[in-house]
Amino acid sequence: MRILVDTNVLLDVLCNRKEFVGMSAKVWKCCETRIVEGHISALSVPNIVYILRKELDAKKTVEIIDRIGLIFTIDDLRAEDLKKAAAFEYSDFEDALQSICAERVKADHIVTRNIKDFQGSSITAISPADFIAIIGQKI
Repeated sequence: MRILVDTNVLLDVLCNRKEFVGMSAKVWKCCETRIVEGHISALSVPNIVYILRKELDAKKTVEIIDRIGLIFTIDDLRAEDLKKAAAFEYSDFEDALQSICAERVKADHIVTRNIKDFQGSSITAISPADFIAIIGQKI
């Protein structure tokens, strides 16, 4: 199974968001142990660095990018993705880009806490908890 992990799931773990870290960490673990093939859009990396900018120096930024790169395949953001996302009728351009990336890598699911933001996607968005429930049946 191949999944695209949305930025919010990555940030749940990196920021230790108490309400969400449990399930999101399980998603990370499934990708780290190669139970599933985990992908992220290259767009997620600068978004993470921007959000964590007050806590990161250059060394920590490199460490986070290296850690993410060991666990997930970081898929390039292409010029054609920008054009396709702009043509989508999404209220959030970033979500449109995530959806386009998921389509391009032929993901089975987009794992996100914001399922409603992906209603127009051809790739089904599921929550970390629902993803773990599906994977639990396949392990």
